Amino acid sequence: MTRLGFVVLAVFCVAAGAVRAADYPAPREGDFIVRDFRFHAGEVLPELRLHYTTIGAPSGEPVLVLHGTAGSAASMLTPEFAGELFGAGQPLDASRYFIILPDGLGTGKSSKPSDGLRAKFPAYNYDDMVRAQYRLVTEHFGVKKLRAVVGNSMGGMQTWMWATMYPDALAAAVPLACMPTEVAGRNWMTRRMLIDLIRNDPEFNGGNYTRQPRGLQLALLYFQTAMNGGNLGLHKLAPTNAKADELWAARMAQPVRADANDVAYQFDASRGYNPWPDLERIQAAVLAINSADDERNPPEFGVMEQAMKRVKRGRYFLIPASEDTRGHGTTGQAKWWKRHLADLLHSGG
Repeated sequence: MTRLGFVVLAVFCVAAGAVRAADYPAPREGDFIVRDFRFHAGEVLPELRLHYTTIGAPSGEPVLVLHGTAGSAASMLTPEFAGELFGAGQPLDASRYFIILPDGLGTGKSSKPSDGLRAKFPAYNYDDMVRAQYRLVTEHFGVKKLRAVVGNSMGGMQTWMWATMYPDALAAAVPLACMPTEVAGRNWMTRRMLIDLIRNDPEFNGGNYTRQPRGLQLALLYFQTAMNGGNLGLHKLAPTNAKADELWAARMAQPVRADANDVAYQFDASRGYNPWPDLERIQAAVLAINSADDERNPPEFGVMEQAMKRVKRGRYFLIPASEDTRGHGTTGQAKWWKRHLADLLHSGG
């Protein structure tokens, strides 16, 4: 193991101890089966499995927490996120709130292409994912109104959709690391490049590969490096040519646990996302949070300032860039913004 590898391992061990120090109740997992789920293009899946994790008692105020692209409920249970939010006295104290963390359609332990259908799995988009989440919340958990929806990256985009598609179903919306506009420019082009790198790989074989295409790892690491980490943060990790080579080698040495079909579907699902025309429909109090070094949602676009003028009860917080922020990954560290979430909830928003 390289010196960098030892440092990463040590940091992980310290962080793992911190999450238990938060002392929130043990997560519980389950499944909800939706019969004959109809997708936006008309295809029907006889059984759609929606896997979920919950924290806290069902008698608590319900809060929906949504993960990012290619993530799952488990990816939100990190020291930096769950460890800062769900413990005693923290903003989403699980002794008060009932926290619902679904695995999105197409990800985690929910129904996805790699379960067997491969490239014959119905094409899904964020509309399908949000409608499935709504059915989980209302039909399985019997929740009529959520205290809040909190989502990061893709989950943040879906938070905007919850607020526009189901305006009476939530009291507060907290979209992180996203904008309420269609995915375009560099953001979409890099997604399209990742999809094409996977699907145009000869080993992909139309989705009927016998082993994961070798190009999958390079496509994922390319996207991660180009669209995550922040300029200052990444330079702090790799301030020299040699350090950059070392960091890249360490990343390339990590095993690939993703599935090529799943990944291509997950990134393509953002096609068509655009809640912008419906912002006036939002009834919930909105706390939108981005970071100044976010590669996918550059603040210089001025989109968020325009959006806040159209949201009845909206506020916007931009995390300043620094050597310690991580670009698009910054909001995955709740320490930067949890005070604002606490203020929103305490104010009745």
